[in-house]
Amino acid sequence: MGKNKLAKFDEMAGYSHVFQYPFARLQEEGFDLKGYWNERFFKNTNPIVLELGCGKGEYTVGLARLFPGKNFIGVDIKGARMWSGAKESFEAGLANVAFLRTHIELITHFFNPGEVAEIWLTFPDPQMKKANKRLTSTYFLKLYRQLLSEKGIIHLKTDSLFMYTYTNEMVKANQYPVLFATDDLYHSGWADDILSIKTYYEQQWLERGLNIKYIQFVCEERNELIEPNVEIEYDVYRSFNRSKRSALASGK
Repeated sequence: MGKNKLAKFDEMAGYSHVFQYPFARLQEEGFDLKGYWNERFFKNTNPIVLELGCGKGEYTVGLARLFPGKNFIGVDIKGARMWSGAKESFEAGLANVAFLRTHIELITHFFNPGEVAEIWLTFPDPQMKKANKRLTSTYFLKLYRQLLSEKGIIHLKTDSLFMYTYTNEMVKANQYPVLFATDDLYHSGWADDILSIKTYYEQQWLERGLNIKYIQFVCEERNELIEPNVEIEYDVYRSFNRSKRSALASGK
C-alpha cells in the first residue's frame, strides 16, 4: 500500500464519525450503536438515510448539506475513497454525517429493524453476470427490508441501462410502488438539487455522453421476493475499473 493511502487511513482512524468494522471485530464485539444511532451518536430523532457503496461520499455529504433535518451514513469497504467524504464532512463540521466501513452484506449487523428511512444506491457495479451480487437483487432487498421503516424508500442512480432495466423488472415483479423513474435524468425536467449532486463516476459517465438513469421506489414488506425472469441486453460500453474489495480484515 502506498504512503498516501496509509496517511489517509491514519487520518480517518482519528475521526469520531467514522466506524471501521472488520468481520472478526464484529463477531467478537458486535456493534454497540445498533438500534441507538439517533440516541447515542446523532443525538436527535431525525430520519436516517444510508448511501450504500458510497465511494468518495459525494451523496452522503451533499445530501447532509441540503437536509440538516436528516442523518446520513455512507457505507463502503474502500477506505481510501471514503476518506474524501469523511475529511470534507469533518472540516465542514457536519453533525449529521457518519461513515461506516464494512461490507454491504453485513449491513444488518449495524441497524435495527425500522431504523433506516431511505437507502441510496449511487452508480453500483451492475454485476451483469452475477444476479445475487446486484445491489437491487432479491438477496439485497431482503437485507434492506430488515433495516427499513414500513414505507422505506430506495433510490437507484446509475449509468447502466442493464442495471436500470433489471431494477425496473424487479420492482414490477414484486409490485413495489414506483415514485419516479426515468432513463434520461438530465433531460427529464426532474433533475433537482438532490439528483444533481454528481459523484466521481457520474462526472466521467456524463463526459462520455451516457444518459443517467434514476428510479425511486417504496420497498414494502413482501412474504416472498420474486427474481425477474427476463433476458436483458448487456451494456455495450466498457465500465471503468472498480478495484476489488480492499482488505479490511488486515487493517489496510
